[in-house]
Amino acid sequence: MTTERVDVLVVGGGPVGLFAAALLERRGVTVAVWERRDSDPTGSRAIGIHPPSLDAFAAIGLDTAVLAEATLVRTGVARSRGRVLGTLSFERASPTHPYVATLDQHRTETLLRGRLAPGVLRTGTTVTGLSRRHGHVVAHGVGADGSAVAVEAAFVIGADGARSAVRDLLGIATSGRDYRDRYVMGDFADPEPGTARSSALVDVGPDGVVESFPLPGGRRRYVALVPEDVAPAAAGGTPDPGTAARLAAIVAERTGAVPDPSTCTMTSGFRVRRRAAARVGVGRVVLVGDAAHEISPIGGQGMNLGWLDAAALAPLLAEAVRSGTSGPWQQSANAYAVGRQAAARRAARQAELNMALGRPTGALGSVGPVGSLGSFGREALLRTVLALPTAHGLAGVYAMRWA
Repeated sequence: MTTERVDVLVVGGGPVGLFAAALLERRGVTVAVWERRDSDPTGSRAIGIHPPSLDAFAAIGLDTAVLAEATLVRTGVARSRGRVLGTLSFERASPTHPYVATLDQHRTETLLRGRLAPGVLRTGTTVTGLSRRHGHVVAHGVGADGSAVAVEAAFVIGADGARSAVRDLLGIATSGRDYRDRYVMGDFADPEPGTARSSALVDVGPDGVVESFPLPGGRRRYVALVPEDVAPAAAGGTPDPGTAARLAAIVAERTGAVPDPSTCTMTSGFRVRRRAAARVGVGRVVLVGDAAHEISPIGGQGMNLGWLDAAALAPLLAEAVRSGTSGPWQQSANAYAVGRQAAARRAARQAELNMALGRPTGALGSVGPVGSLGSFGREALLRTVLALPTAHGLAGVYAMRWA
Protein backbone atom coordinates (compact mmCIF):
# COMPACT_ATOMS: atom_id res chain seq x y z
CA MET A 1 0.00 0.00 0.00
CA THR A 2 1.38 3.41 -1.01
CA THR A 3 0.84 6.30 1.38
CA GLU A 4 -0.34 9.44 -0.38
CA ARG A 5 0.97 12.81 0.85
CA VAL A 6 -1.09 16.00 1.00
CA ASP A 7 -1.02 19.18 3.04
CA VAL A 8 -4.52 18.71 4.52
CA LEU A 9 -6.86 15.74 4.68
CA VAL A 10 -10.53 16.61 5.19
CA VAL A 11 -12.60 13.76 6.61
CA GLY A 12 -16.22 14.34 5.64
CA GLY A 13 -17.43 15.49 2.24
CA GLY A 14 -20.65 17.18 3.29
CA PRO A 15 -21.22 20.92 2.84
CA VAL A 16 -18.77 21.94 5.58
CA GLY A 17 -15.92 19.63 4.57
CA LEU A 18 -16.32 20.52 0.89
CA PHE A 19 -16.20 24.23 1.66
CA ALA A 20 -13.10 23.84 3.83
CA ALA A 21 -11.35 21.93 1.05
CA ALA A 22 -12.31 24.48 -1.60
CA LEU A 23 -11.02 27.35 0.55
CA LEU A 24 -7.72 25.59 1.11
CA GLU A 25 -7.30 24.80 -2.58
CA ARG A 26 -7.80 28.45 -3.41
CA ARG A 27 -4.88 29.21 -1.08
CA GLY A 28 -2.59 26.77 -2.86
CA VAL A 29 -2.88 23.98 -0.30
CA THR A 30 -2.97 20.38 -1.55
CA VAL A 31 -6.09 18.65 -0.22
CA ALA A 32 -7.79 15.26 -0.18
CA VAL A 33 -11.39 14.75 0.97
CA TRP A 34 -12.57 11.38 2.29
CA GLU A 35 -16.34 10.97 2.16
CA ARG A 36 -18.03 7.84 3.45
CA ARG A 37 -21.02 8.10 1.10
CA ASP A 38 -20.47 6.74 -2.39
CA SER A 39 -23.53 8.34 -4.01
CA ASP A 40 -24.32 11.79 -5.32
CA PRO A 41 -25.90 14.28 -2.89
CA THR A 42 -29.68 13.89 -2.47
CA GLY A 43 -32.41 15.49 -0.38
CA SER A 44 -33.23 19.01 0.71
CA ARG A 45 -32.13 18.61 4.37
CA ALA A 46 -30.56 21.89 5.64
CA ILE A 47 -31.78 24.78 3.48
CA GLY A 48 -30.91 28.13 5.12
CA ILE A 49 -27.84 30.05 3.97
CA HIS A 50 -27.21 33.16 6.08
CA PRO A 51 -25.49 36.41 5.01
CA PRO A 52 -22.12 35.69 6.69
CA SER A 53 -21.93 32.37 4.83
CA LEU A 54 -22.72 34.07 1.52
CA ASP A 55 -19.92 36.55 2.26
CA ALA A 56 -17.56 33.64 2.95
CA PHE A 57 -18.68 31.88 -0.26
CA ALA A 58 -17.37 34.83 -2.27
CA ALA A 59 -13.81 33.59 -1.63
CA ILE A 60 -14.45 30.67 -3.99
CA GLY A 61 -17.01 32.36 -6.25
CA LEU A 62 -19.82 30.27 -4.82
CA ASP A 63 -22.05 33.15 -3.74
CA THR A 64 -23.06 33.96 -7.32
CA ALA A 65 -23.82 30.33 -8.15
CA VAL A 66 -25.92 29.85 -5.00
CA LEU A 67 -27.89 33.05 -5.49
CA ALA A 68 -28.67 32.11 -9.09
CA GLU A 69 -30.71 29.16 -7.78
CA ALA A 70 -31.80 30.16 -4.28
CA THR A 71 -34.99 31.76 -3.03
CA LEU A 72 -34.36 34.95 -1.07
CA VAL A 73 -36.22 35.34 2.22
CA ARG A 74 -36.54 39.05 2.87
CA THR A 75 -38.95 39.12 5.79
CA GLY A 76 -40.03 37.03 8.74
CA VAL A 77 -43.69 37.19 9.74
CA ALA A 78 -44.94 36.15 13.19
CA ARG A 79 -48.52 34.94 13.35
CA SER A 80 -50.87 33.38 15.87
CA ARG A 81 -54.46 32.19 15.64
CA GLY A 82 -54.98 33.67 12.20
CA ARG A 83 -53.55 37.11 13.03
CA VAL A 84 -50.27 38.75 12.08
CA LEU A 85 -48.32 39.81 15.17
CA GLY A 86 -45.53 41.61 13.34
CA THR A 87 -43.02 41.53 10.53
CA LEU A 88 -39.25 41.46 10.73
CA SER A 89 -37.36 42.82 7.72
CA PHE A 90 -33.86 41.63 6.85
CA GLU A 91 -33.23 44.82 4.89
CA ARG A 92 -30.65 46.06 7.40
CA ALA A 93 -29.42 42.66 8.58
CA SER A 94 -26.41 42.72 6.25
CA PRO A 95 -24.83 45.40 4.04
CA THR A 96 -24.10 42.81 1.34
CA HIS A 97 -26.96 40.31 1.55
CA PRO A 98 -30.16 41.74 3.10
CA TYR A 99 -31.91 38.39 3.11
CA VAL A 100 -31.50 34.73 4.02
CA ALA A 101 -31.15 32.41 1.02
CA THR A 102 -32.80 29.00 0.88
CA LEU A 103 -31.54 26.19 -1.33
CA ASP A 104 -31.81 22.40 -1.10
CA GLN A 105 -28.70 20.96 0.51
CA HIS A 106 -28.08 18.57 -2.36
CA ARG A 107 -27.76 21.53 -4.73
CA THR A 108 -25.41 23.38 -2.38
CA GLU A 109 -23.25 20.26 -2.04
CA THR A 110 -23.23 19.72 -5.79
CA LEU A 111 -22.09 23.30 -6.38
CA LEU A 112 -19.38 22.87 -3.75
CA ARG A 113 -18.17 19.65 -5.34
CA GLY A 114 -17.79 21.55 -8.58
CA ARG A 115 -15.35 23.94 -6.87
CA LEU A 116 -12.83 21.15 -6.22
CA ALA A 117 -10.15 19.96 -8.59
CA PRO A 118 -10.74 16.51 -10.13
CA GLY A 119 -9.68 13.66 -7.88
CA VAL A 120 -9.72 15.64 -4.63
CA LEU A 121 -13.00 14.12 -3.41
CA ARG A 122 -12.72 10.37 -2.66
CA THR A 123 -16.24 9.02 -2.16
CA GLY A 124 -16.87 5.67 -0.50
CA THR A 125 -13.84 6.16 1.74
CA THR A 126 -14.07 5.62 5.50
CA VAL A 127 -11.47 6.65 8.06
CA THR A 128 -10.46 3.88 10.47
CA GLY A 129 -7.39 5.21 12.25
CA LEU A 130 -5.23 8.25 12.92
CA SER A 131 -1.54 8.11 13.83
CA ARG A 132 -0.29 11.46 15.14
CA ARG A 133 3.42 11.87 14.59
CA HIS A 134 5.90 14.70 14.80
CA GLY A 135 5.08 17.17 12.05
CA HIS A 136 2.28 15.17 10.40
CA VAL A 137 -0.65 12.80 10.80
CA VAL A 138 -1.16 9.48 9.02
CA ALA A 139 -4.80 8.63 8.36
CA HIS A 140 -5.80 5.06 7.61
CA GLY A 141 -9.02 4.08 5.92
CA VAL A 142 -10.94 1.77 3.64
CA GLY A 143 -11.55 2.82 0.05
CA ALA A 144 -14.58 2.36 -2.16
CA ASP A 145 -13.29 -1.01 -3.41
CA GLY A 146 -12.65 -2.29 0.11
CA SER A 147 -8.89 -1.88 -0.07
CA ALA A 148 -6.79 -0.19 2.60
CA VAL A 149 -5.82 3.42 1.93
CA ALA A 150 -3.53 5.82 3.78
CA VAL A 151 -2.76 9.53 3.60
CA GLU A 152 0.06 11.41 5.29
CA ALA A 153 -1.05 14.99 5.93
CA ALA A 154 0.38 17.95 7.75
CA PHE A 155 -3.12 18.54 9.16
CA VAL A 156 -6.45 16.72 9.34
CA ILE A 157 -9.88 18.37 9.51
CA GLY A 158 -12.70 16.36 11.05
CA ALA A 159 -15.83 17.53 9.24
CA ASP A 160 -17.64 14.23 9.59
CA GLY A 161 -20.73 15.31 11.49
CA ALA A 162 -22.37 14.73 14.83
CA ARG A 163 -21.24 11.09 14.97
CA SER A 164 -17.68 12.04 14.09
CA ALA A 165 -15.29 9.13 13.68
CA VAL A 166 -12.38 11.58 13.85
CA ARG A 167 -13.57 12.85 17.23
CA ASP A 168 -13.91 9.29 18.50
CA LEU A 169 -10.44 8.34 17.25
CA LEU A 170 -9.01 11.30 19.14
CA GLY A 171 -10.82 10.23 22.30
CA ILE A 172 -12.58 13.59 22.64
CA ALA A 173 -15.68 13.44 24.83
CA THR A 174 -18.84 15.46 24.28
CA SER A 175 -21.28 17.01 26.72
CA GLY A 176 -24.77 18.35 26.29
CA ARG A 177 -28.39 17.41 26.65
CA ASP A 178 -31.39 16.00 24.85
CA TYR A 179 -34.54 18.14 24.75
CA ARG A 180 -38.07 16.86 24.87
CA ASP A 181 -39.04 18.80 21.74
CA ARG A 182 -40.02 16.71 18.71
CA TYR A 183 -40.57 18.09 15.21
CA VAL A 184 -41.80 16.85 11.86
CA MET A 185 -40.95 18.65 8.63
CA GLY A 186 -41.86 18.34 4.98
CA ASP A 187 -41.55 20.15 1.65
CA PHE A 188 -44.80 20.89 -0.22
CA ALA A 189 -46.03 22.97 -3.12
CA ASP A 190 -46.41 26.41 -1.53
CA PRO A 191 -50.04 26.98 -0.46
CA GLU A 192 -49.40 30.45 0.96
CA PRO A 193 -50.60 33.58 -0.88
CA GLY A 194 -48.26 35.17 -3.40
CA THR A 195 -47.52 38.04 -1.01
CA ALA A 196 -45.82 35.55 1.33
CA ARG A 197 -43.57 33.90 -1.25
CA SER A 198 -40.45 35.70 0.03
CA SER A 199 -41.33 35.42 3.73
CA ALA A 200 -40.51 33.00 6.49
CA LEU A 201 -43.68 32.42 8.48
CA VAL A 202 -43.68 31.53 12.17
CA ASP A 203 -47.00 30.67 13.77
CA VAL A 204 -46.75 30.64 17.56
CA GLY A 205 -50.27 29.59 18.44
CA PRO A 206 -51.16 27.85 21.70
CA ASP A 207 -50.82 24.32 20.26
CA GLY A 208 -47.16 24.73 19.31
CA VAL A 209 -45.07 26.37 16.64
CA VAL A 210 -45.29 25.88 12.89
CA GLU A 211 -42.45 27.44 10.92
CA SER A 212 -42.28 27.60 7.15
CA PHE A 213 -39.75 28.77 4.59
CA PRO A 214 -40.07 29.30 0.83
CA LEU A 215 -37.94 27.10 -1.40
CA PRO A 216 -36.99 27.26 -5.09
CA GLY A 217 -39.51 25.86 -7.53
CA GLY A 218 -42.60 27.23 -5.78
CA ARG A 219 -42.18 24.94 -2.76
CA ARG A 220 -42.36 25.59 0.98
CA ARG A 221 -40.91 23.71 3.93
CA TYR A 222 -43.12 23.33 6.98
CA VAL A 223 -41.68 22.42 10.39
CA ALA A 224 -44.14 21.64 13.18
CA LEU A 225 -43.70 20.85 16.84
CA VAL A 226 -45.55 17.61 17.62
CA PRO A 227 -46.71 16.24 20.99
CA GLU A 228 -44.14 14.52 23.17
CA ASP A 229 -45.96 11.19 23.02
CA VAL A 230 -45.87 11.09 19.23
CA ALA A 231 -42.72 9.74 17.63
CA PRO A 232 -41.53 11.92 14.75
CA ALA A 233 -41.06 10.46 11.30
CA ALA A 234 -37.75 8.79 10.67
CA ALA A 235 -34.99 11.02 9.38
CA GLY A 236 -33.77 10.47 5.88
CA GLY A 237 -35.94 12.65 3.69
CA THR A 238 -37.90 10.10 1.61
CA PRO A 239 -41.51 11.31 1.57
CA ASP A 240 -43.84 9.17 3.67
CA PRO A 241 -47.50 9.59 2.63
CA GLY A 242 -48.82 9.13 6.15
CA THR A 243 -46.42 11.65 7.64
CA ALA A 244 -47.13 14.11 4.82
CA ALA A 245 -50.87 13.88 5.45
CA ARG A 246 -50.46 14.27 9.19
CA LEU A 247 -48.15 17.25 8.85
CA ALA A 248 -50.48 18.90 6.33
CA ALA A 249 -53.35 18.46 8.79
CA ILE A 250 -51.33 20.03 11.63
CA VAL A 251 -50.39 22.99 9.43
CA ALA A 252 -54.01 23.50 8.37
CA GLU A 253 -55.31 23.27 11.94
CA ARG A 254 -52.75 25.66 13.42
CA THR A 255 -52.26 28.17 10.59
CA GLY A 256 -55.13 27.91 8.12
CA ALA A 257 -52.79 27.15 5.21
CA VAL A 258 -53.63 23.87 3.45
CA PRO A 259 -50.62 22.06 1.96
CA ASP A 260 -51.44 19.31 -0.52
CA PRO A 261 -49.94 16.04 0.77
CA SER A 262 -49.68 14.68 -2.78
CA THR A 263 -47.10 17.40 -3.59
CA CYS A 264 -44.80 16.49 -0.67
CA THR A 265 -41.27 15.68 -1.80
CA MET A 266 -39.62 15.18 1.61
CA THR A 267 -40.65 14.25 5.14
CA SER A 268 -38.40 13.89 8.13
CA GLY A 269 -38.52 14.08 11.89
CA PHE A 270 -36.07 14.94 14.59
CA ARG A 271 -35.59 15.37 18.29
CA VAL A 272 -33.46 18.23 19.48
CA ARG A 273 -29.99 17.68 20.88
CA ARG A 274 -27.22 19.96 22.00
CA ARG A 275 -23.69 18.60 22.09
CA ALA A 276 -20.26 20.21 22.33
CA ALA A 277 -16.89 18.54 22.05
CA ALA A 278 -14.67 19.00 25.09
CA ARG A 279 -11.90 20.10 22.72
CA VAL A 280 -12.00 21.44 19.17
CA GLY A 281 -8.96 19.38 18.27
CA VAL A 282 -5.72 17.72 19.29
CA GLY A 283 -2.42 18.85 17.83
CA ARG A 284 -2.72 18.83 14.06
CA VAL A 285 -6.26 17.46 13.96
CA VAL A 286 -9.12 19.99 14.12
CA LEU A 287 -12.89 19.51 14.35
CA VAL A 288 -15.37 21.72 12.50
CA GLY A 289 -19.15 21.88 12.19
CA ASP A 290 -21.31 19.28 13.92
CA ALA A 291 -18.23 17.27 14.85
CA ALA A 292 -17.31 20.14 17.18
CA HIS A 293 -20.75 21.46 18.15
CA GLU A 294 -24.22 20.10 17.45
CA ILE A 295 -27.15 22.45 18.09
CA SER A 296 -30.87 22.44 17.45
CA PRO A 297 -31.87 22.65 13.78
CA ILE A 298 -34.47 25.23 14.80
CA GLY A 299 -33.17 28.54 13.43
CA GLY A 300 -31.05 26.92 10.72
CA GLN A 301 -27.71 27.85 12.27
CA GLY A 302 -25.80 24.55 12.37
CA MET A 303 -24.61 24.25 8.77
CA ASN A 304 -23.75 27.95 8.69
CA LEU A 305 -21.71 27.65 11.89
CA GLY A 306 -19.73 24.90 10.20
CA TRP A 307 -19.09 27.02 7.12
CA LEU A 308 -17.89 29.87 9.31
CA ASP A 309 -15.66 27.44 11.22
CA ALA A 310 -14.08 26.53 7.88
CA ALA A 311 -13.72 30.16 6.84
CA ALA A 312 -11.91 30.98 10.09
CA LEU A 313 -9.73 27.87 9.99
CA ALA A 314 -8.60 27.82 6.34
CA PRO A 315 -6.24 30.83 6.46
CA LEU A 316 -4.66 29.54 9.69
CA LEU A 317 -3.97 26.15 8.16
CA ALA A 318 -2.70 27.66 4.92
CA GLU A 319 -0.24 29.81 6.85
CA ALA A 320 0.88 26.86 8.98
CA VAL A 321 1.46 24.76 5.85
CA ARG A 322 3.41 27.59 4.24
CA SER A 323 5.60 28.27 7.29
CA GLY A 324 6.13 24.63 8.20
CA THR A 325 6.46 25.48 11.89
CA SER A 326 4.19 24.23 14.68
CA GLY A 327 4.65 26.94 17.32
CA PRO A 328 2.55 29.70 15.71
CA TRP A 329 -0.03 27.09 14.69
CA GLN A 330 -0.72 26.11 18.30
CA GLN A 331 -1.29 29.75 19.24
CA SER A 332 -3.62 30.22 16.26
CA ALA A 333 -5.44 26.97 17.02
CA ASN A 334 -6.08 28.04 20.61
CA ALA A 335 -7.52 31.38 19.51
CA TYR A 336 -9.60 29.64 16.85
CA ALA A 337 -11.04 27.24 19.42
CA VAL A 338 -12.02 30.02 21.82
CA GLY A 339 -13.73 32.05 19.12
CA ARG A 340 -15.66 29.22 17.50
CA GLN A 341 -16.74 27.67 20.80
CA ALA A 342 -18.11 31.06 21.85
CA ALA A 343 -20.06 31.34 18.57
CA ALA A 344 -21.49 27.86 19.06
CA ARG A 345 -22.62 28.67 22.61
CA ARG A 346 -24.38 31.79 21.39
CA ALA A 347 -26.10 29.86 18.60
CA ALA A 348 -27.22 27.20 21.07
CA ARG A 349 -28.70 29.81 23.42
CA GLN A 350 -30.57 31.40 20.52
CA ALA A 351 -31.91 28.01 19.43
CA GLU A 352 -33.10 27.32 22.97
CA LEU A 353 -34.96 30.64 23.05
CA ASN A 354 -36.56 29.88 19.69
CA MET A 355 -37.74 26.51 21.02
CA ALA A 356 -39.10 28.04 24.22
CA LEU A 357 -41.13 30.61 22.30
CA GLY A 358 -42.62 27.89 20.13
CA ARG A 359 -43.76 25.44 22.80
CA PRO A 360 -47.46 24.92 23.57
CA THR A 361 -48.92 27.28 26.14
CA GLY A 362 -52.63 26.74 26.28
CA ALA A 363 -54.71 29.87 26.24
CA LEU A 364 -53.68 31.23 29.64
CA GLY A 365 -50.80 29.36 31.20
CA SER A 366 -47.41 28.30 29.88
CA VAL A 367 -46.14 24.76 30.23
CA GLY A 368 -42.65 25.64 29.09
CA PRO A 369 -39.79 27.88 30.24
CA VAL A 370 -41.45 31.05 28.93
CA GLY A 371 -42.67 31.64 32.47
CA SER A 372 -46.41 32.24 32.88
CA LEU A 373 -46.88 34.38 29.79
CA GLY A 374 -49.43 32.09 28.21
CA SER A 375 -50.54 32.45 24.62
CA PHE A 376 -51.95 35.96 24.99
CA GLY A 377 -48.90 37.23 26.84
CA ARG A 378 -46.56 35.73 24.26
CA GLU A 379 -48.51 37.36 21.44
CA ALA A 380 -48.37 40.73 23.20
CA LEU A 381 -44.64 40.38 23.78
CA LEU A 382 -43.97 39.60 20.12
CA ARG A 383 -46.16 42.47 18.93
CA THR A 384 -44.22 44.86 21.13
CA VAL A 385 -40.76 43.60 20.21
CA LEU A 386 -41.45 43.53 16.48
CA ALA A 387 -42.89 47.06 16.54
CA LEU A 388 -39.86 48.62 18.23
CA PRO A 389 -37.44 50.74 16.15
CA THR A 390 -34.67 48.36 17.27
CA ALA A 391 -36.31 45.38 15.55
CA HIS A 392 -33.68 45.56 12.80
CA GLY A 393 -31.15 44.49 15.43
CA LEU A 394 -33.21 41.37 16.07
CA ALA A 395 -33.19 40.69 12.33
CA GLY A 396 -29.41 40.84 12.44
CA VAL A 397 -29.38 38.28 15.24
CA TYR A 398 -31.53 35.84 13.27
CA ALA A 399 -29.42 36.44 10.15
CA MET A 400 -26.30 35.51 12.17
CA ARG A 401 -24.61 38.87 11.72
CA TRP A 402 -22.75 38.15 14.97
CA ALA A 403 -21.19 34.91 13.72
